[in-house]
Amino acid sequence: MLWAGARQARGRTEASIKVTGNTSGLKASPLRRLERLANRRNKGGALVTPELARALTELSAEIQRQVGVLLDRKGHVRSVVVGDARAVFLPDLSAYRRGLARLCGLRLIHTHLQAEPLTEDDLTDLALLRLDMVVAVEVLDSGLPGLVHAAHLLPGNDEGAPYNILPTVSVHDLSTDFPETIQALEDEFARMRPRRRTGGQRDPAILAHVSEQPVSAAEDSMAELRELARSAGIAVADQLIQRRPADPKYVLGKGKLKETVIRAMQKGAEALVFDLDLSPSQIRHLANYTDLKILDRTQVILDIFAQHAETREGKLQVELAQLRYMLPRLSGKHSAMSRLTGGIGGRGPGETKLEVDRRRAQDRIAMLEREIGKLGDRRKLRRAKRTRRGLPIVSIVGYTNAGKSTLLNHLTDSTVPAENALFATLNPVSRRLRFPEEREVIITDTVGFIRDLPKDLMAAFRTTLEELDEADVLLHVLDASSPDVQERYETVERILGELGLNHKPTILAWNKADQCGAEVMNGLTGQYGGAPVCALDRDTFGPLLEALRRALWEEKPAAISSW
Repeated sequence: MLWAGARQARGRTEASIKVTGNTSGLKASPLRRLERLANRRNKGGALVTPELARALTELSAEIQRQVGVLLDRKGHVRSVVVGDARAVFLPDLSAYRRGLARLCGLRLIHTHLQAEPLTEDDLTDLALLRLDMVVAVEVLDSGLPGLVHAAHLLPGNDEGAPYNILPTVSVHDLSTDFPETIQALEDEFARMRPRRRTGGQRDPAILAHVSEQPVSAAEDSMAELRELARSAGIAVADQLIQRRPADPKYVLGKGKLKETVIRAMQKGAEALVFDLDLSPSQIRHLANYTDLKILDRTQVILDIFAQHAETREGKLQVELAQLRYMLPRLSGKHSAMSRLTGGIGGRGPGETKLEVDRRRAQDRIAMLEREIGKLGDRRKLRRAKRTRRGLPIVSIVGYTNAGKSTLLNHLTDSTVPAENALFATLNPVSRRLRFPEEREVIITDTVGFIRDLPKDLMAAFRTTLEELDEADVLLHVLDASSPDVQERYETVERILGELGLNHKPTILAWNKADQCGAEVMNGLTGQYGGAPVCALDRDTFGPLLEALRRALWEEKPAAISSW
């Protein structure tokens, strides 16, 4: 009876651990022997016992394919894998633990038919899957095991190779301190891992720009992505620029993506941020390839908006934009995610969890749109009251972080929050500006613009942007010290055109004039017009205020374009 019980337990083990990989064309006898590998245990502290190594090499010599097993730290076989003559094909290991301070908990023991050392694929699997170790056993002509090649990851090596290749030895000369070696490695990984940032700082990330733009344009775009990351609280561990069309599947080329994931491991990065909007398919493929958090430009911008939203309207607008972005990207990984909610008498399985999530998101979007519409109606009433008073309205527009809020504060002696960060202002702020002869105007600060402003944000903030419709004059503030100031000027003008506001009288204010040389400033004002100012120095406001006075009370609006 005891023997029968042991046989039943062995049968359950064989059934639970399947042989994966290239099993087509195998005869019944070697296939059964492969299945029986699941019953073997690598006893003791050896990396691989001579008995297990011989079982693998004899099978590999017979079928002329690489054969391997994945062992846990107790020496139990967790998977049996078969490849071709050059490599083994590993199964999905996403269920096993991973992290910057720990390894996968599995080691790969497999055969090499040509007596070759560890290949590039072996070392890549080691790094990407964070295996405890990867071991290759040479198959001799007799089918016996030859030399053993092994490697493990190397903590804290952010410049050289991320792994350490051990000396080649016979299977009988392997040390028996494998558990102690792995524990020491994990302790070192934990010690070398960067500490959590304080003050809202997020986990470090690698920034990636992929396009066919000229080098200067790509560098400017990367500089803006760095600024977005800083405003979102993301620490930049590294960055890369690849000049090629974005890959439809992985964005980066497969080789560059592999290098980037390994680089992330070396730098302790936990996220990969792309300087473009990723499609749902690209996000899915990248998430399946790596455990790194995958973010695109729109997600970073949405995160900044979410951090800066303080008013009820601002929070509703940000949530609406987030839901609109998320809705087409909702997807299930496999059928196990389906949760049945069909109910009694329902036909078929009913709604899956994915369908429920989509329906809930759509319902929430509809509710938010109604709420924002009501707040927009109240904003219209307030604008109507200002219009009845007959006060002219000046709306400040411009690229994000150009100094709009700082200029408003010093023009009107206000204390509107202003900081050196992108999208610090989300909702319109109105203040009075007094001119001589008892004249007053309402001057309004609005949300900043940015290159490729996400359409979901534009739609969510439509009630906020409606403030610009009532403006008598637009005050376009530009950061004259920015290296790509001309591109930023064109971006804002293009967005104003899309909003139907390019007919409004516009005055240009070239901010941060103190940081530009006279030649640069003269070139900008000579080409585009406008007034140079320093938002922190009221003594520079004279030409700008004179331009506003003339535009509001002397010149016909139809004739004004810029000053």
